[in-house]
Amino acid sequence: RPGVCLVVSGPGFLHALGGMANATVNCWPLIVIGGSSDRNQETMGAFQEFPQVEAGRLYNKLSVRPSSLEAIPAVIEKAVRTSIYGRPGSCYIDIPGDFVNLQVNKNSVKYLECCLPPPISTAESSAVSRATSIIALSKQPLLIIGKGAAYSHAENNIRKLVDLCGLPFLPTPMAKGVVPDNHPNCVAAARSTALQHADVIILLGARLNWILHFGLPPRFQKDVKVIQIDICSEELGNNVRPAATLLGDINAVTGQLLEEFSKRSWKYPSNSEWWKKLREKMLNNEERSKGLALQKSLPMNYYTVFHHIRELIPKDCILVSEGANTMDIGRTMLPNYYPRQRLDAGTFGTMGVGLGFAIAAAVVAKDRTPEKRVICIEGDSAFGFSGMEVETICRYNLPILIIIINNNGIYTGLGADAWKEMLKFGDPVTCVPPVSLLPNSHYEEIMSAFGGKGYFVKTPEELQNALKASLADKQMPSLINVMIDPQSDRKKQEFPWLTRSNL
Repeated sequence: RPGVCLVVSGPGFLHALGGMANATVNCWPLIVIGGSSDRNQETMGAFQEFPQVEAGRLYNKLSVRPSSLEAIPAVIEKAVRTSIYGRPGSCYIDIPGDFVNLQVNKNSVKYLECCLPPPISTAESSAVSRATSIIALSKQPLLIIGKGAAYSHAENNIRKLVDLCGLPFLPTPMAKGVVPDNHPNCVAAARSTALQHADVIILLGARLNWILHFGLPPRFQKDVKVIQIDICSEELGNNVRPAATLLGDINAVTGQLLEEFSKRSWKYPSNSEWWKKLREKMLNNEERSKGLALQKSLPMNYYTVFHHIRELIPKDCILVSEGANTMDIGRTMLPNYYPRQRLDAGTFGTMGVGLGFAIAAAVVAKDRTPEKRVICIEGDSAFGFSGMEVETICRYNLPILIIIINNNGIYTGLGADAWKEMLKFGDPVTCVPPVSLLPNSHYEEIMSAFGGKGYFVKTPEELQNALKASLADKQMPSLINVMIDPQSDRKKQEFPWLTRSNL
């Protein structure tokens, strides 16, 4: 069901547009209800007057103002239905100020029942048969699991499909955990190799957008066969002409594929050259990451920090992550074992969402799974977008653990000595690179100011102690400010010009 957000008119509405766009691009159901100026003051320069319905159409599946009080129930029902039917997204409902004090005969109001859950659609049987034939003839298949699969709760069927067919799979960022990252068929550690050399790609609720390099060379074979499974017909054939299209609910269509493969008794051989190539690449990449993670030099690098975080945080925690290198490296270093437990900048690449996501996740967890921890891992720049939400966290006593990976900047920063040298050249407004932030900033003091626990750490031992103390206290929010080498970076990429696409 959709989340609901109430905002005031004018600038309040404008501040919500980013959230509406983020929800729609990520395919999340949302209803925004916004106040607006009185109807009889339109075009007169009313307080916070703005063409909200018109502006909302660019960012929402539905943008509407009820024509009367009597029409409100019908508009709400349509908005709920529109937000969850087909590809989910955001809807905007505009409520003029003069509606607030209007009266209406309640007998004239037509109340509607809540809409039914979205209908479960299945693919044409001929399309299912064609897809299974293409997969069975493949030499180097790859299953790509998208967050649409997580949304449709398809994890049981997808796990069965992976096990039954022996397919290597690659999760997109927020699909991590649909099949656990430690499953032997997960080839995330050989992502570039898997994408570049697969001859058949099966897209399960994933889109061929920038995250998957549009399905085009050089990241994909020129003649790769794409089997596209999606709930949105307009998405089928986007950027690449598919060899087979299966329109329908991901869980239901995966069930159809399972049924078809059960009849064929086909399984991709685990001793193939393709599997050998993928395993060699995975082992090589894992060894390189391990080498960086076990480095003893100070300041620490990203991999060392994530190694210690991975060793101590609960396997069932909800992970929220945003930032540049922080999010990219964290995605590869921090495994997910359960579906729908990772939130990040997503398809829209939105920064500043981390603490809001963490607060929402913690409120839900407090009500439904109070034993589950919410851990929010942020870059120092990302934290700056919404850092004062720490007050909200403390006000509601949400035991969120925030970890800031602090490199004094965006992508890279300056150490304290380099900063002092830079200032010798003149005014920092003109001399300091715009991607550099103040070195050694004590963000943990923001948490302490509102009554939570703050830690400033520079060594692996200090990090371990802070993590253990924060995880042991299940009542109080904590913030661990982890200083790392300002020049720490990702390990060398095969396609350095496309590193941003590994979001």
